Amino acid sequence: MRDISWVKESVFYHIYPLGAFGCPRENKGEETAGHRILKLIDWIDHLTDIGVNAVYLGPIWESGTHGYDTFDYYTLDRRLGTNEDFKKVVEALHKAGIKVVLDGVFNHVGRGHKAFLDVKEKRESSSYAGWISGLNFGGNNWYNDGFSYDCWAGAQELVKLNYYNEDVNNHILNAVAMWISEFDIDGLRLDAADCIQRDFFKRLKNFTEEKKNTFWLMGEIIHGDYNIYVNDEMLDAVTNYECWKGIYSSHNDHNYFEISYAMKRQWGQGGLYVGKYLYNFLDNHDVNRIATLLKEKENIFPVYTLLFTMPGIPSIYYGSEWAIEGDKNAGQGDIALRPEIDIKSMSNPKLIEHIKSLSEIRKSSKALQSGVYEEVQVKNETLVFARVLGDEYVLVALNSTDKEQALSFNYRGQQYDVVLEPHGSEILK
Repeated sequence: MRDISWVKESVFYHIYPLGAFGCPRENKGEETAGHRILKLIDWIDHLTDIGVNAVYLGPIWESGTHGYDTFDYYTLDRRLGTNEDFKKVVEALHKAGIKVVLDGVFNHVGRGHKAFLDVKEKRESSSYAGWISGLNFGGNNWYNDGFSYDCWAGAQELVKLNYYNEDVNNHILNAVAMWISEFDIDGLRLDAADCIQRDFFKRLKNFTEEKKNTFWLMGEIIHGDYNIYVNDEMLDAVTNYECWKGIYSSHNDHNYFEISYAMKRQWGQGGLYVGKYLYNFLDNHDVNRIATLLKEKENIFPVYTLLFTMPGIPSIYYGSEWAIEGDKNAGQGDIALRPEIDIKSMSNPKLIEHIKSLSEIRKSSKALQSGVYEEVQVKNETLVFARVLGDEYVLVALNSTDKEQALSFNYRGQQYDVVLEPHGSEILK
């Protein structure tokens, strides 16, 4: 029987390996090869220190540039190292009590994938012609190949796969089987999940459950009803973009009603996602760093408190535990969000201590891990909510201003008078 209870107790850490470990932007074969994935082993002490017990790694398989243009699902990107290197990394993470979740970039492949190369060479006679969605030998593309095809978001370097083709399904499922059997990974984050035929996710869930009954599936979904994907037949979680926006903008606008509305809508009484564990985050490889998004930088403290105490699964994006900045609109695009990090040179002791404390509090509280959400008091600049599990409850109070705030509220017949420091928060048990 399937058992993914470990997720409830998880504090995730999201790494974009091709950036974090200083890989060249373009894969030039042996010229750019290295064993850079092994650097992750040196991060383990830091991860355990801040309470991380699950890592989600961005794309690591052989690709041309940023990793989302996969050439080979069965071979580690040579810029990162070898399959043997990755095996060592997973073993070291598991030994430290850290689960490993990989990016499953299955909607599309790069133009260097064997199926595309074969179609380019043999055209209509290629045995892979059925692998590519929307393939039209009467059309053309940016590269003047003499045919057109479906791609992701208009990016013709990302060739969409055809999941109505059984060979495509088997190619991907066999890769996942290999990742489980050879590396013992613990789950997948499914890139561009809203672009993939949903029947594939049903098949993937059954397939992975047979291979490993603790295997977890999370999808990248930005808009819409998350219940379409998070259900018994398909995925266990999706990226909670609705609350991501609410977290930073409610602090920037001094309007806690925004995030309170989102949390109540999702997890309040009769909420859309009660009992489901969505993947919560402050930033990631596609959006500006939280320290850049916040108008008042000190609000990073109540923001992290909110991340660790709201319903769902908290995830830290590498580097943001030191409040580094990153703006994708400043000229470098996504590269600005995916920098190399030398952890030995990083320092932000106040924020690190705050995150460590939050990790410890969350892990010691079943109410924070699994409790229902109750709104207690909402004002523009302060917010109080409860997480309740049976007789256990935890109260969370937040202050988004640069002034001390005195709060007075009643919860379950008990009077509370709390003074919050500027940009401060309190967790009351």
